[in-house]
Amino acid sequence: MAKEGPNWDGLLKWSIAHSDGTGTGRNLSEEDRKWFMEAMQAQTIDVVKRMKEITLVMKTPDKVLEEQGVTATDIEDMLDELQEHVESIDMANDLNSIGGLTPLLNYLRSSHANIRAKAAEVVSTVVQNNPKSQQLVMDANGLEPLLSNFTSDDDVTVRTKALGAISSLIRHNKPGIVAFRLANGYAALKDALSSESVRFQRKALYLIQYLLQENPSDRNVVTELGFPRIMTHLASSEDAEVREAALSSLYELSKDKTGGADSSVHVDDEKLKQVLQDRINNISMMSSEDLSAAKEERQLIDSLWTTRYNEPSSLREKGLVILPEDNAPPPDVVSGLLESPLRAPNRPAGNVEKSEKKEAPLLLGP
Repeated sequence: MAKEGPNWDGLLKWSIAHSDGTGTGRNLSEEDRKWFMEAMQAQTIDVVKRMKEITLVMKTPDKVLEEQGVTATDIEDMLDELQEHVESIDMANDLNSIGGLTPLLNYLRSSHANIRAKAAEVVSTVVQNNPKSQQLVMDANGLEPLLSNFTSDDDVTVRTKALGAISSLIRHNKPGIVAFRLANGYAALKDALSSESVRFQRKALYLIQYLLQENPSDRNVVTELGFPRIMTHLASSEDAEVREAALSSLYELSKDKTGGADSSVHVDDEKLKQVLQDRINNISMMSSEDLSAAKEERQLIDSLWTTRYNEPSSLREKGLVILPEDNAPPPDVVSGLLESPLRAPNRPAGNVEKSEKKEAPLLLGP
């Protein structure tokens, strides 16, 4: 049963009663001090303790959880809370120490699609920019269920979340990249590009671009698999982010080490030129506001055109590649309002304030 919240009315009355408006402090009795500390501690939680409680539930067999009335929604809520905790890099690394990493990875094989998707989200948070946890997940064979969900799950959300976790797992992780390539990961990425889900397409394009930057020799593999044709098609997508990601991937695929066109990469130049020209025509008719929003697309189109056809695009002739306002700094409307990133070195990883304490599903005795 969840604990009752702190007695805020009592705390307010105590504060008023013990303030004379002069700002002069007064000594507290031991009883008052104890009451005040208990009231404040009620607003904090021991993160490690909570993670251990969640781990206990994750280790509990599904049949027992069902008998206790724990639903799939309860598990999703619990994983939501776990994700909040492991945003701290120290807590992410502690997850394995308290025995929670393996049961979390087991949830990737849950019979409930929402749990599979949520578990992948938590894994993504655990390994993001975290070499230690990346290695722990690799050692626990966590890439295998992620690859399985990415390539063959019936639910596109599960596939998308699995791809996101894979991207976080193998980024700046050479053994992870090698394992992904050996598992025929590029073929799975090609399949993702053919999906009707723009979110799935975006994540696939972002990972392709990263892999090509890290391993330029993979351009031949990508070309042989027919990626340029699909990317050319996606460069005319109605989704702006998909368009930009496709253009960026095509540019990465096309340039050689000197920045010029790579003649070994086969792109249907006529088809690509038509797609780029259509985008140029569309951009030429944009309002000032839309032109500003399309800054990256404008510059990508010109760079790709110059690389493929050895001449500047007509966007440059029209003065639409770089606008005067492109170099103006954005207005500072949030300075001082945002907290430091959770994974910054100076972020405390112990107790954190709570906005609403969630309880792990209660397991009753026999």
